[in-house]
Amino acid sequence: MGLFALALSLFLLMDSVGNVPIFLSILKEIEPKRQRFIIFRELIIALVIIIAFYFIGDALLAFLHISQSAVLISGGIILFVIGIKLVFPTKEKAFEYEEGQEPFLVPLAVPLVAGPAVLATVILYSHQKIPIWICLGAILIAWLATTIILLSSVHLKRILGDRGLAACERFTGLLLIMIAVQMFLNGLQHFLKI
Repeated sequence: MGLFALALSLFLLMDSVGNVPIFLSILKEIEPKRQRFIIFRELIIALVIIIAFYFIGDALLAFLHISQSAVLISGGIILFVIGIKLVFPTKEKAFEYEEGQEPFLVPLAVPLVAGPAVLATVILYSHQKIPIWICLGAILIAWLATTIILLSSVHLKRILGDRGLAACERFTGLLLIMIAVQMFLNGLQHFLKI
């Protein structure tokens, strides 16, 4: 798998476009300048967590006696559920938070950006024979693209509108479902070879 293919899959998993409305609703009571600071801080925290999981992923899998096929299959299932929720959204709130209070770590950094699917995927990449510079480069490219989109979320919502954001979110969900099915099939194939 190449650098940009890995970066694209991680970018889709970070779901920056789908997170725009959630970020805006959580930060709506905070002044715009402070919003940008909070978004950037939360994205830095998410990046540190993702890179940490990349480096400890292999040791974590070995410690917990979890096989690569189990990570692939469970990651595929998680991705599938996330993709389904993006394609068929519900009216209920995904995250509980105190309005007007500044969020820290939860829910912006984890689980919105560094969610279970992203962390499972980087653990999987750490377990495969992909050069470290490709994986770290893919993480940074995906994170940078996510950062640009989320920092410009106010402008993005103004340009695309609610319908445009909803369309982007559903398209992202469709792509995630396809990646999830492929990940599940790869895990099944890997399990049946053993």
